[in-house]
Amino acid sequence: MKIEPTAELTTRAVAGTLVAIDGSYATALGATQQSPEEVFPRGSMARSEELIQELESSDVVVIGTPMHNFTVPSALKAWIDHIVRVRRTFNVTPEGKIGMLRDRPVFFAVSSGGRYSGARARQPDFLTPYLKAILDTIGLRDLTFFSVEGTALGPDAVAQARIKTDQALQAYFSSFALHPLALIDVSA
Repeated sequence: MKIEPTAELTTRAVAGTLVAIDGSYATALGATQQSPEEVFPRGSMARSEELIQELESSDVVVIGTPMHNFTVPSALKAWIDHIVRVRRTFNVTPEGKIGMLRDRPVFFAVSSGGRYSGARARQPDFLTPYLKAILDTIGLRDLTFFSVEGTALGPDAVAQARIKTDQALQAYFSSFALHPLALIDVSA
């Protein structure tokens, strides 16, 4: 924010703040056409609308998340369940699902106890392909992942992982000219 003082930052901490979708939400989305719950949202449908509007108003999205059991933690999954909504962020057509959101950069900061990439990978990665597939469903395709892997392997491994990630971040962002933007930071 020091570098770009006109930027607006919205922070959405999802851990412990989002509840799973409720029955009326599930029923509404199972209908073949728009339901009254979608027109006059309440309950988890109202929360879904709030989260989607935050996402729509952002120019850049930053998601910080740990990898839990090789995939996304439940808090991030709850956020995804709220923003991936038929007739609102994607449509179903005979050709498949079509995303309705404007694409924008989405940056992921992922931490994991084990290593899931590179020559020393020792665990599978279901997080990255899942996030790519689910966000593509709603129209978000400009995804960039940065990771700090091996955090359970001791302080030396963490220090090395941070150095590697800092270098990747500096290399990636050194070529960008800054401009005003709206940013949503989703912390799982």
